Amino acid sequence: MKIKKICCIGAGYVGGPTMAVIAQKCPDVYVTVVDINEARIKAWNDEDLNNLPVYEPGLDKVVAEARGRNLRFCTNVEGAIQEADMIFISVNTPTKTYGEGKGQAADLKWIELCARQIAAAAESDKIVVEKSTLPVRTAEAIRDILENTGNGTKFQILSNPEFLAEGTAIEDLMAPDRVLIGGDTSTEEGLEAMEALVEIYNSWVPREKILTTNVWSSELSKLTANAFLAQRVSSINALSELCENTEANINEVSRAIGTDSRIGNKFLKASVGFGGSCFQKDILNLVYICRTYGLKDVADYWEQVIKMNDHQKGRFAKNIIKSLYNTVSGKKIAFLGWAFKKDTNDTRESAAIYVADHLLSEDAKITVYDPKVREEQMYSDIDYLNTRNKVDNRKLMNAEPCPYEACKGAHAIAVLTEWDEFVDYDWQKIYDNMLKPAQVFDGRSILNKEKLRDIGFRVYTIGTA
Repeated sequence: MKIKKICCIGAGYVGGPTMAVIAQKCPDVYVTVVDINEARIKAWNDEDLNNLPVYEPGLDKVVAEARGRNLRFCTNVEGAIQEADMIFISVNTPTKTYGEGKGQAADLKWIELCARQIAAAAESDKIVVEKSTLPVRTAEAIRDILENTGNGTKFQILSNPEFLAEGTAIEDLMAPDRVLIGGDTSTEEGLEAMEALVEIYNSWVPREKILTTNVWSSELSKLTANAFLAQRVSSINALSELCENTEANINEVSRAIGTDSRIGNKFLKASVGFGGSCFQKDILNLVYICRTYGLKDVADYWEQVIKMNDHQKGRFAKNIIKSLYNTVSGKKIAFLGWAFKKDTNDTRESAAIYVADHLLSEDAKITVYDPKVREEQMYSDIDYLNTRNKVDNRKLMNAEPCPYEACKGAHAIAVLTEWDEFVDYDWQKIYDNMLKPAQVFDGRSILNKEKLRDIGFRVYTIGTA
């Protein structure tokens, strides 16, 4: 089965970059990315590649090479479905905010909508690929919709979860640790469909790095991979608080732990907490699945990872208040960074949002600088929490396009994203224009603490006394 045309429903952080790389690496395959969000599609088609809706290092070059050749972005969902041999579903699956499973289960309404769109539009046999992060057995639901509402066409359902880290997504796509493809291993048709997707990736990924499993194992592997990574972040953050109350140093502890080959050194850096669209959502989904099967102790165990992450963000904010003489009312606090991590403009579940919300509730005045996040996104994030009205949020918080202006006249600086540029700033200039005593709260442990102290800063770094 040779794939000639691919359609991807969803032009977000996963669909856009993934399809761009597939188009670049498979020039004989025509790739169409569709989305009902007209503004997003317009941004993907913008001649100025700096205006792409997703910021990832290297993405602009990939899009420039493939767009107009064998990669296009449009809003014609029905037409793209009809033309495609293979359809990727890459839409958002946020945590439910209503009904059964509220606050934990994945909201699959967009997945169902996609399945119904495919069923209605498809006029020939299709391979449908789950690219979104989904709970186990979602493929079964998709199959049920397609088989019962379609036009008599045949569908094969594959699971192909993404393992992309925002900020390094293009690197991860170009040279992945592994590509996971799950499908119906019990039928010849299912195996053929899996092999068709294997052939796409094998255009640039070595065959030994492409793993094939049944569809259920593939779906569960994605959830649990994120759960394990998030658990490591929360585990090291739990130790950071102990280090701050002893004479231990979290960086030294992390280094000692990470040199153990059974553990490894990744995700062992203490910080203000993890964010992003994956970790919290996937762990909550895992908790919900465990509770659904009556596995209370297992659910409680994984839920504690989320609780530790929330605790870390809360105590970071409380340390700022404590160090500013137990009041931040009317005081200017500069935030360096709003994205949940460097090299992305994604702000979903960013620690900065929750630290800001805590401080705003104490009537602090916050000025934010982030090199890639726009002011309207910052307001959208803080408004979404619904802690106070929009008018008050805009009175107390603003964005500043210049980092030096953001820090000017501030009582304290909070580093919330590990952007590399923060390290290279003229910190003497920043110090000279701040109110004294000038304080820096390094929530990402990226700055040279001793150098800042020599200038005159009071420095707080997570995990050191």
